Amino acid sequence: ETETSVKGNNGVIIMRTVSTPSPALILPPRSSPGVLNGSSTSSSTFGTETIAMVHTPPTSLTHPQRSLRQPRDQQGAPIDILPDHAFLQIFTHLPTNQLCRCARVCRRWYNLAWDPRLWRTIRLMGDVLHVDRALRVLTRRLCQDTPNVCLTLETVVVSGCRRLTDRGLYTVAQCCPELRRLEVAGCYNVSNEAVFEVVSRCPNLEHLDVSGCSKVTCISLTRDVSVKLSPLHGQQISIRYLDMTDCFALEDEGLHTIAAHCTQLTHLYLRRCVRLTDEGLRFLVIYCPSVRELSVSDCRFISDFGLREIAKLEGRLRYLSIAHCGRITDVGVRYIAKYCNRLRYLNARGCEGLTDHGIEHLAKNCLKLKSLDIGKCPLVSDAGLEQLALNSFNLKRLSLKSCESITGRGLQVVAANCFDLQLLNVQDCDMPLEALRFVKRHCKRCVIEHTNPAFF
Repeated sequence: ETETSVKGNNGVIIMRTVSTPSPALILPPRSSPGVLNGSSTSSSTFGTETIAMVHTPPTSLTHPQRSLRQPRDQQGAPIDILPDHAFLQIFTHLPTNQLCRCARVCRRWYNLAWDPRLWRTIRLMGDVLHVDRALRVLTRRLCQDTPNVCLTLETVVVSGCRRLTDRGLYTVAQCCPELRRLEVAGCYNVSNEAVFEVVSRCPNLEHLDVSGCSKVTCISLTRDVSVKLSPLHGQQISIRYLDMTDCFALEDEGLHTIAAHCTQLTHLYLRRCVRLTDEGLRFLVIYCPSVRELSVSDCRFISDFGLREIAKLEGRLRYLSIAHCGRITDVGVRYIAKYCNRLRYLNARGCEGLTDHGIEHLAKNCLKLKSLDIGKCPLVSDAGLEQLALNSFNLKRLSLKSCESITGRGLQVVAANCFDLQLLNVQDCDMPLEALRFVKRHCKRCVIEHTNPAFF
């Protein structure tokens, strides 16, 4: 640190301590299409590569660039009057790239922009961003006061950064032991090894999104995927939220290992994990009895036997998606209706084996059901809707898209009983105009999604 003298407006000499300049991640003007932290970013490009720029702090000590035409006593910008705590409050609302840009304005802004309280989250997004280098530069700067360790960073979001590799995650794992949330959705170059490093070095990690990471097949505290139980004296991973959507290589073996190590799971999304079978769900229920939200949509090998296992979660289950699981019938839905009577959300779209009998069991047992999607279920008719309307008074969202057997009569029964309905999807259904108007009269707040050009 160095002491610098600054002359204030009243002529008094003020001694100010300024920290030693350090590198920062800055993306200069004239950007390529990359996006950083949800907003358009500027970048320095060589060919199509976006790189992180390392710079030194601005030479100005107190003010942004002053206009030479103004009198000397009017050169101070009005914003400079704000105290430091006001600046910090403003900076908390800025995304990562904008915060880095603010560090270039002046020396005061540089010191404020790198206040550790502002760096609980890093968000980097964009196809062309050199994210490995960006993470290295940022963590190096954040570790300045606590060598090799960043104790403030709790969230890292690099979703969509397709250039992220294991090297970038190694950086996070080594420098951020207090990490609680990691999102690497769509980063298909990430492998099991990098995920292992993160979960083993970040014991407080609770939220992990690896959706679209096709190389990830396991989440565990052991490098050997075949090892089901942790040898680390019963130590478990603290993850509660896990999204493995589109992890196509995930199999029952991997799910068994995940369940054995992540016993605190409450939210698990396995959409389009097409290799999973009912056996994997059996392991999940054995090790993770606290699951509240589960999605196995588009898992074509899941059948009624799998739903029988899921039903063992009983009243803890609130959200279930079995969309496009073609092997599921009324038998499996009956298990869910009987044991998971506190279910709030069910997506059974495309379950063509579902009939009015399954809907009846669901309506009579899951009285707290708020959202139901039974689109593309050709065997569900007005009889099923009548049972739903007479029992599901809390229903707020209902999708009947492409239900061929539904007519205006069933729709009117629903509207006459479910007054709290907020969203109704009847697209690609042959619905008469009178039925749609009836729904509009009885459900004032309902948004109707339809394909009838005469209704508006």
